[in-house]
Amino acid sequence: MNNGIKGTSRERLIDYKIFIPSVLIILGISIPFSMNEAKSIALLNDMFNRIVEMFTWGYLWYAVLMVVAGLFFSFSKYGRVVLGDPNEKPKYTMFEYASILIAMGLGSTIMRTGMVQWTDVALNPPFGAEAKSAEALLWGNSYSMFLWSFQVFAIFVMAAPAMGYILHVRKKPFMRISEACRCIFGDTFTNGVGGKILDIIFLVSIISGAAVTLGLGTPIITYNLSKLANIEVTFGLTLLVTIIWVILFSVSAYLGIEKGIKRLSTLNMYLAGVFALFIMIAGPGLFILNYFTDSIRFLISNYLDMSLYTNSLGQQGNSYMESNTVFWFAYCATWAMLHSIFAAKISRGRTIKEMILTYLLAPTLISWVATGILGGLGVHRYITGEVPVLKIVQEQNSMTVIPEILASLPFSTIAMIVFVVVTTIFLTTTLDSTTYTIASYTGTKNMSKFEPSKGLRLIVAALVTAIALVLMRIGGLAPLEVLSGLMGIPIIFIQFLTIYAAKKMMDEDRAWEKNVRRKDVVEEGKVRKVSNF
Repeated sequence: MNNGIKGTSRERLIDYKIFIPSVLIILGISIPFSMNEAKSIALLNDMFNRIVEMFTWGYLWYAVLMVVAGLFFSFSKYGRVVLGDPNEKPKYTMFEYASILIAMGLGSTIMRTGMVQWTDVALNPPFGAEAKSAEALLWGNSYSMFLWSFQVFAIFVMAAPAMGYILHVRKKPFMRISEACRCIFGDTFTNGVGGKILDIIFLVSIISGAAVTLGLGTPIITYNLSKLANIEVTFGLTLLVTIIWVILFSVSAYLGIEKGIKRLSTLNMYLAGVFALFIMIAGPGLFILNYFTDSIRFLISNYLDMSLYTNSLGQQGNSYMESNTVFWFAYCATWAMLHSIFAAKISRGRTIKEMILTYLLAPTLISWVATGILGGLGVHRYITGEVPVLKIVQEQNSMTVIPEILASLPFSTIAMIVFVVVTTIFLTTTLDSTTYTIASYTGTKNMSKFEPSKGLRLIVAALVTAIALVLMRIGGLAPLEVLSGLMGIPIIFIQFLTIYAAKKMMDEDRAWEKNVRRKDVVEEGKVRKVSNF
């Protein structure tokens, strides 16, 4: 009898029908491709470029439509719907809630793009601007802000209403895409092959994306450690940094949201704030304030140009900004479901309006401030000649220039150490959130009542790490990165399905009347009385 019980426990730990196929697909694609990296990248890039050429307009409008959908859900009757018991208070304070979403939404990437993304645009600016000119520098920093703006966070959050509704309101045991689409396709599809395909697509995109994030985030740390310790960047150093990261995000994921993810997220908000204040005081604070103001003005003035520019006439040639915007939206689509599922999980007690607007506004505000400070520091060092930023980027890479910029600050050793710590925690909170979400998704426990198995969280962490290390060792992260971008294509269609599903479920339940806070009902009644009068 004991053997039977143990067997049942192992069987119930994970849904092998979606987990195993997802892992096999990733390994079956990434490892052979990585063994022939040059040909693989050429093939995948060719596939991706053909899709981009055909659907550039589609990606741009997709991002805009996500913002429109977010505003519609927020300011219509659906925005009042509470994810959970209307009388229940949210589990996290607004600061804790926003901190978790910021850490999940931005991750360590903001530390890299905030400081050096402007260089790519400055070297190849749009609209016929002269490379390295003052106009090109403004295009560069404002575009870095645009990359972390309303479209991206709308992409991240707009599947969350459906996922939160099935978990917290309808109390479904599994927080899965297939379950969210049950109201559209019915039981036969959801319980059959169709539902499994939807769930496998999600897992393939997220597991591969997590491996890429770990692989691409590591150099941000290794190049700074190389500068600090005056050592070369080797695979051994990369392995050491990765192991430390794995321990951190495994422990955090194991502890869960309350004891791990929340505490790291709020801690990092304070550390990042201290680091930003240090740069402003010890660095060119006055220049950064002025340049930040100019960048915001330039961003607002050219926001539509960045959002909807396809260069269909090709009069001024192609620039970095056009192709990268499309790739960025496609890559963000890969992460859309992960962000939405995690946001839905922690939004119990929040209204749909609170959830969407917090994700649209909080990360955007922080990313603009981070880009203004980090990018402003880099631009200042370039125009004063203290650091030949653009030359280093052209001759080496953007990772190399980051420690050089930090080394120009007073107390540079401390600055680099703090930068490494903040970046490490940012990536840790991204990966532990990812690990937690994958474990939730593939587990067999009732997610409306239980946390995902701690053992399963560790299994997922080990899997993501193994894939990343194998690919880094054979130099094959690039194919998986392009593959992650390609995986965003089916996710886009699934995302629109979940948006429709959210509306359909709330209409069926008349949730805007039955699942709202009492004060909203009273306020609605007052409005109706005034209107009738």
